[in-house]
Amino acid sequence: MILLQAPFLNLQALLDGLMVGAIFAFVAYGMALVWGVMNIINIVQGEFVILGGYITFTFYKMGLSPFIGIPFSFLLLFCLGFLIYRTIIFRVVSRDMFISILATFGISIVVQQLMNIGFGSQVETANSGLGTSFLFDGNITLSHIKIFSFIVCLLGASAVIYFMKTSKLGRAIRATAQNARAARILGVDTEKVYCYTYAINAAICGLAGSLVAMTYTLHPYIGLPYTVRSFMIVIVAGLGNFPAVLASGLGLGTIEEFSAYTLGQEYRIGFVFLMLVLILVYRSRKLAKKREYLK
Repeated sequence: MILLQAPFLNLQALLDGLMVGAIFAFVAYGMALVWGVMNIINIVQGEFVILGGYITFTFYKMGLSPFIGIPFSFLLLFCLGFLIYRTIIFRVVSRDMFISILATFGISIVVQQLMNIGFGSQVETANSGLGTSFLFDGNITLSHIKIFSFIVCLLGASAVIYFMKTSKLGRAIRATAQNARAARILGVDTEKVYCYTYAINAAICGLAGSLVAMTYTLHPYIGLPYTVRSFMIVIVAGLGNFPAVLASGLGLGTIEEFSAYTLGQEYRIGFVFLMLVLILVYRSRKLAKKREYLK
């Protein structure tokens, strides 16, 4: 009823949904990369995002501009991803996917506890200071940091796609994703490819986390919804279909915003998990029908 009584809220929800959906899509892009190349569902995805946000928040607490933290979040999370792969992930790459889920779930718990110890359990945010624009006599508000985040996510995704298509490492990653055994026969160091793929994913999450710190809020235990959103987007879009990942991310953000306006902000996360259940049920039935057809 509120959307019918106040038509401008529909446009507000659409704009907010598209801008937050870009961040979801960017994080999901990293998950799709790891899943497609290494066959690992990275449960610690959301914790990487929040940790990147806390790195940016640290610069803000030091009295510096939070924008300075963006490259540091990217680089430090790249190094962390590299280290985690060399110590843990390389042991589960060739194992059953369930083993990798358990391993990355354990890492997520450790990262949560370390963030809680290091940064505290209070909700935090880094004020960007960019201000807000008001349109249509104040009926529509556009936060400049949300616009900035939207642009950065699109540019970041484009840069990763360009890197994957033009660089030697990018071509090796694509070859490994298509057929790891054939890539090894042709001289590709797949172990190096896996390591850098996981590190690049962590760096993507770090960059997205910097934007989350300035756009929304941080909490040590709020990473799981970002993991679930990434998983949903990849499931809907499919592995390797990066334009579909972007479209699914924007769509998810829009649906979330409309659900928050209609159901209430307190039901937003619950609605996300409900969507996950519905998508999994739909996918399982679709696969069952496909198996019956093949028989």
